[in-house]
Amino acid sequence: MAEGRQAVSEALAADGVVRRVLVGETAVDAHQDLLNIAARANVPVATATAKTIGELSDTVTPQGILAICRTVDVPLEHALIADARLVVLCDQIRDPGNLGTVIRCADAFGADAVLISTESVDLYNPKTVRASTGSIFHLPLSVGVDLAEAATMARDAGLAVFGADGAADCTVDDLATAGELAAPTLWVFGNEAWGLPAEHVALLDRLVALPIYGRAESLNLSTAAAVLLYASATAQRATGG
Repeated sequence: MAEGRQAVSEALAADGVVRRVLVGETAVDAHQDLLNIAARANVPVATATAKTIGELSDTVTPQGILAICRTVDVPLEHALIADARLVVLCDQIRDPGNLGTVIRCADAFGADAVLISTESVDLYNPKTVRASTGSIFHLPLSVGVDLAEAATMARDAGLAVFGADGAADCTVDDLATAGELAAPTLWVFGNEAWGLPAEHVALLDRLVALPIYGRAESLNLSTAAAVLLYASATAQRATGG
């Protein structure tokens, strides 16, 4: 379920994704533009009471419009394509807001796909969908991914496999200095509480830290992901990648 104007708009822009739009009786005028788009795409539209919209909504102040969508995830081999240059793997991420925000960041910095491991939060959790602000409809997403399989496929496709870890000896600045940051890369981001377990670290080419120059103890997962993805995307574009 995609909720709110932004998410519904992005869902409608994705071909064949929306099954039905539900709009509150008192919100029809406010969302008439989206309803017109739905009509042109032959998407059924139904009205509902504000009470019903509120019961379906996951927010305190619903915007009065929802879209019921088909699932959008694809098999791993369709997401991790041969010419991919920047891919994200979320490994056992449990917070839906973090997952949605990482998807949004990956979309913003031009990633080719986001892979979501087994034991991660449901991609279709309402908070994940909302936190992605529509990016869930913009790039290939694969769920139930095994890290070992993804790492092997990534290397076969010419990608380095880096994991984020605040305690790593190598920093993103070291990668930039060595010219490795511009290489095609699969970034692996681990669980919010315990990071990447040892058996998963063994599957990586390298652990990479994001330097912290102030007094903060650490950065949260989605913030660190945003900075690392920006750094990779910028380095790749600077070398014509």
